[in-house]
Amino acid sequence: MDIKQLRHVIAIAETKSFTLAAQRLHIAQPALSIAIKKLENQLGMPIFIRNEKHIQLTQEGQVLLQHAYRVVQQMQDAATAMDELKGLQKGEVRIGVPGMLGSYFFPELLMGFRRRYPTLKLTVVEAGTHSLRQMLLDGELDLAVINDREVPDSLDTTHLISSQMVAVVATDHPLATHSTLDYHTFFAHELIMFRPGYFHRDYLDQVCDTHAMTPKLSLETNLLAMILNIVRHGFAISALLDMVTEHESGIVGIPFTQPIKLDISIAWRKEGYLSLADRAFIDYVQQHNPSAQPSMTS
Repeated sequence: MDIKQLRHVIAIAETKSFTLAAQRLHIAQPALSIAIKKLENQLGMPIFIRNEKHIQLTQEGQVLLQHAYRVVQQMQDAATAMDELKGLQKGEVRIGVPGMLGSYFFPELLMGFRRRYPTLKLTVVEAGTHSLRQMLLDGELDLAVINDREVPDSLDTTHLISSQMVAVVATDHPLATHSTLDYHTFFAHELIMFRPGYFHRDYLDQVCDTHAMTPKLSLETNLLAMILNIVRHGFAISALLDMVTEHESGIVGIPFTQPIKLDISIAWRKEGYLSLADRAFIDYVQQHNPSAQPSMTS
């Protein structure tokens, strides 16, 4: 078994077609079929179930695919490391950031990092923490900003920021004069919330389950601007990080009676290659973020 065969398996699994996989790999379809048949003979077991509609993995093929992803990623990491040592590339940081942090916490840091390292490329992906965590594990990202709870053993983290989640209402909303808000009062109002998969939404879902409450969820969206505009007009209330209310007019943040504190970290794969560019980014964020812990030494 070699790296080329593993790339073949990945391409077929993702496209569910020998023809499409062959086009992606820039080889002839008969040659790909022969290569997979040879691999199946070497393993002594089938990898794919072939039918007229599409191709799917056998149970054994699914196990092989997970190993294939890891091996190919490690090969890519090794190539990146060698390129850096030879000075063949400028470097790139691929980081995933949840929407609120991307809008209110990271812009100045990203601009400052670019000024410090103008030759390094920054690729920023916005998504919920569950999606970011999976993209990180799959090797689609080098770094990801995630909630520092239930972190998989395969990831390392360094603390980024602690933030409080607050109820958010319009300045003329009847609740705006409250100094704190209990969960029952909050969930009794019409709500507009991020979709599941974002750390604050998942936390509030857990609160509902714990207290056996059913939220009056009117609208779900991952568009922060939409949430803010609907809240400003008094059509619904929401829950966001307090950093949002510090920068936005027309809304008020009200702490919950039982304060909700979130610890947020930057994460990376333990077995993945943390490039010089990635390390430079982590160091820069820690040096220019008063909330961060001392820079990592590993």
